[in-house]
Amino acid sequence: MNFLQKNWKGLLLCLVIAVPCHFLGKQFPIIGGPVFAIVTGMIITLFFKDKTAFQSGITFTSKKILQYAVILLGFGLNLSVILQTGKQSLPIILATISTSLIIAFVLCKVMHIPGKISTLVGVGSSICGGSAIAATAPVIDADDEEVAQAISVIFFFNVLAAILFPAFGSAIGFSTTSGEAFGIFAGTAVNDTSSVTAAASTWDSMYHLGSATLDKAVTVKLTRTLAIIPITLVLAFLRTRNAKADGAKVDFKKIFPFFILYFILASIITTIATSMGAPASFFAPFKSLSKFFIIMAMGAIGLNTNIVKLIKTGGKPLIMGLCCWIGIAGVSLMMQHVLGIW
Repeated sequence: MNFLQKNWKGLLLCLVIAVPCHFLGKQFPIIGGPVFAIVTGMIITLFFKDKTAFQSGITFTSKKILQYAVILLGFGLNLSVILQTGKQSLPIILATISTSLIIAFVLCKVMHIPGKISTLVGVGSSICGGSAIAATAPVIDADDEEVAQAISVIFFFNVLAAILFPAFGSAIGFSTTSGEAFGIFAGTAVNDTSSVTAAASTWDSMYHLGSATLDKAVTVKLTRTLAIIPITLVLAFLRTRNAKADGAKVDFKKIFPFFILYFILASIITTIATSMGAPASFFAPFKSLSKFFIIMAMGAIGLNTNIVKLIKTGGKPLIMGLCCWIGIAGVSLMMQHVLGIW
């Protein structure tokens, strides 16, 4: 009861933002509900100066609801299917993730971009956009403005990829009778699921391939999602080590991303249940709830973000996002060529 008394106003505000943004995201999937929510939150907070009565619920939504969203995301992962069909793309995925993280690390040092923003942009670019940022933010203790900055960068290049990649694929000579090459390209080089889906569906429509490209791209994308597990664990370890080196006291157990263990457990439950005959559609509501929770959390993050400051400080992270985007796309193409896929 005390929890509700403390948080209900902020939770209700985030819910009110999330519902219309959820439907807008369905109408405009290339943008997506989370982006509508974070922008709405930032606009509201310009006129809503005193959020004292709402702040506790807003903070709970931006932190805890975001973690619940990552846990529920696990119900969308059938590990056996991913391991069977994702093996072909695994070398490409490992190469693109490594490339993005290295680029982000180098530019962080060269351009003096804040470390947490660099981490979020690097991880978001290389793994799965907003979901990866959602999983990483609590581990590195990123604040809401840093999350908003990273989400904005990822969104910009998501939209560009969804619009430009089908034409680019045609120009460089991807097979138009099979969706394999473009599906792998979209699955490894596009950040967020919504944009992966948009780009792959466009390719299917252009060359009348049914859903062949989309199926391939989504499987590759889900395989990338599994990288959330080692990335968050490594970041938790590094944060603890760096804190000790600086003389600060940080307990690894306190910052360990336990929600990632629940994410793994959810994936295992889905894998076992489907292998025993449960239909994949049974887990669809969990995936839908995960997406809605992310929209709610992005609305809360928007409410805690100064849009004017975000625009003023956005230049360097945008350059980093561009370099990561180009690097990932280039390495994906190179690896496909080396492996004989394209």
